[in-house]
Parts: sequence; structure tokens; C-alpha cells
Amino acid sequence: MNKKGKVFLVGAGPGDPKLITVYGLECIQRADVIAYDRLVNKELLSYSKKEAELIYCGKAPGNHSLIQDEINQLLVTKALEGKNVTRLKGGDPCVFGRGGEEAEVLSNAKIPFEIVPGITSGIAAPTYAGIPVTHRNYATSFTMVHGAGRYDNGTDELDWEALVKGSDTLAFYMGTRNLSYICHQLIIHGKDSQTLVAVIQEGTTPNQKSVTGTLETISKIVIKTKIQHPAMIIVGNVVNFRNKLNWFDEKGEVKDERDRVTP
Repeated sequence: MNKKGKVFLVGAGPGDPKLITVYGLECIQRADVIAYDRLVNKELLSYSKKEAELIYCGKAPGNHSLIQDEINQLLVTKALEGKNVTRLKGGDPCVFGRGGEEAEVLSNAKIPFEIVPGITSGIAAPTYAGIPVTHRNYATSFTMVHGAGRYDNGTDELDWEALVKGSDTLAFYMGTRNLSYICHQLIIHGKDSQTLVAVIQEGTTPNQKSVTGTLETISKIVIKTKIQHPAMIIVGNVVNFRNKLNWFDEKGEVKDERDRVTP
């Protein structure tokens, strides 16, 4: 009977391949199998062994190469074959990356595993757009929110009132399609309609594109500037720092729409 392999659930970071952790890169270099997601920078795969098996597990809205149950089974099967598997995920595996679900499956199958944290886009994208998600004088709390709910069929499970009252800065992941709904819910649950909002497409990459507005105006701005998924939505007073702290834009490395669009 073959000795079991081990699975490493690795966060690849937000897009810039240089932002992966040292340990995460080591996991790529040592892996016999790499199961990677759509938002992983493909440059990272060049660090794999020549003989490593690379398996695409990407998921786009409405188009999954493998469903989650198939991915879970893949990890178990490859490990039972005695292979070391790196499950490479964009951002951090446990921030809306189903890392917890995959770890649970591995634990139930008695497959050894490790979780290797990565830099999540909810922090990295705004930082690269000149927006600190916390600031001692303006934001002492920060909340990450899943924004991809199917709100049109009555499955909204978010506690909007708690979000409005309980956090200074809100970071919505995967919420571009629902931006208008998100803004509306925040307003009707007590958020000032003039609260600042930034939407950052492909943060930390050369294709980064950022726009800002208010809860009242940002939806029209995003439509006019053709901002698309993947993008982070940041809500809060910290967005006001963008013009002053936009260090990455000033390097001239991004395509920028810097607050010049009027609704």
C-alpha cells in the first residue's frame, strides 16, 4: 500500500506573483501535483517541477471546470496515490476560498494537510490603490463580506444593519455584478448615501484599474468605465486617502481611471 501524500492548501496572493509567501513558493516547487484556480497568476506555475502535474480547477461565474465536490475528490485521490499536492488558490485559502471546506474533507479522509496563508485581495487591492483599510483616526474596524449572493431569488443572508453599524470599512469580494444592490442595501439600512466607495479591478497587477464615487454614484461610474470582475469594492472614509497615497498608480504601472468620471 502506498504511503499517503500530503496536501498543501496555499494562498497565491492577490495577483502580483511577487506577493506570494516564501513558504507558498516552496510548496509550488516541491509539489507533484498542482491544482490551481482561475485567479492564480500563471507565472507562479513556472516554478513547478518539470514533471509536476498541473490541473486547472478554475471557476468563473456560470462556468466551472470542476465543481467543488470533484475538486475535493481530486485532492484525496492524488494524496492517496502518494503524491504531494499543492492546492493553489488566489488570495488566501480561507477567505472566501473554500479552504476550510477542503481541509475538512482531507481531515475526514485522514489525509495530512497544511494551510499556507496568502495575502487577501480585500487588503492588497485597496493598498495598491492608495487606500489603507484601517487608520487610527478614521477606521478602527474592517469587515470582509461575500458580495456574490444571488439576491434576486430571495437568498440574501447578510445582516446589512450589522454591517452598517458595526464596521468602519467594508470590503466586498465578488460583488461587481451586485454593486447597485449592495449600495442600495447599505443606504436603506442607515449608511450615508455620500459615503465614499472605491472599486478596484485586477488589483496589484499591471491591469489594475480604480474608480471612486459614493454609494449614490458608484454604480453609474462603474458602468461608464467598464470595470469588470474580478474587482474589490471598498466602502468607507478611508477611500478619501486614495488621491494622496496612490503610490502604485504614480509608478505608471497601471491603467487608471482616477476619479475623473462624473455620474
